[in-house]
Amino acid sequence: QVQLVESGGGLVQTGGSLRLSCAASGRTFSGYPMGWFRQAPGKVREFVAGMSWSTGRTSYADFVKGRFAISRDNAKNTVNLQMTSLKSEDTAVYYCAAGTGARTGAGPIDYWGQGTQVTVSS
Repeated sequence: QVQLVESGGGLVQTGGSLRLSCAASGRTFSGYPMGWFRQAPGKVREFVAGMSWSTGRTSYADFVKGRFAISRDNAKNTVNLQMTSLKSEDTAVYYCAAGTGARTGAGPIDYWGQGTQVTVSS
């Protein structure tokens, strides 16, 4: 079993920055792609960014390219999402995810975080 614990969500003004973190626990956690999804009110959950744990290859949704950056800390089993130039349309619940589908948004997700609210005021 893998547990994902998120932190860093909150309220930020338009144009501001926010850093989300997701810590994965479980001694057998290895080789799992990890990434971030988000779900805005009235919208489906959508892929934001992902990373292969083994290769470091990253993928981004078009609407965040150049603004968001995903990174990892292997020692801490942590994946981060640095968000800059935030817009009101970035307002959503952001979910950490682990599984094959977490890298690119295609494929199964085995574990989800609880979700953390990001609100961009405008």
